[in-house]
Amino acid sequence: MRTKNKTLGYLLPVFLLSIFMLIIYGAYVPHKPAETQRVVCIKFKPGTTSEDIEKHMRDFAVLKNNVNDVVAYSAGRVQNSEGGEKEYDVVHYLTFRTNEAAKQYATNKDRTAFVKSNEAHWDKVLEMNSNIDR
Repeated sequence: MRTKNKTLGYLLPVFLLSIFMLIIYGAYVPHKPAETQRVVCIKFKPGTTSEDIEKHMRDFAVLKNNVNDVVAYSAGRVQNSEGGEKEYDVVHYLTFRTNEAAKQYATNKDRTAFVKSNEAHWDKVLEMNSNIDR
């Protein structure tokens, strides 16, 4: 009788931990693999303040929440390379579940509003999509 209670005492925490791990795994792993990645490079006009650049970064980070099927987003400032001038100042990476979602991104109303409110500070922009190899 005592061995049975001891076994249940060990199995219950293992079972609960397993259930918890399955819930966490399901919450953080996309159910459908991503198909397309979009890279957005921005060069700011000379004289653009650091506050304007920070506003741009915050606004773009919020923008990705308003676009459907974004699996991942990251961004950062371009680092200086040795012996050369940086061609762009910031880079944004958007990963989409489907090619259609990446195409719809270009016409998204929130993206259009973001562009209108920030483009006065941009010198040049490079945007391109790429397939994600599996």
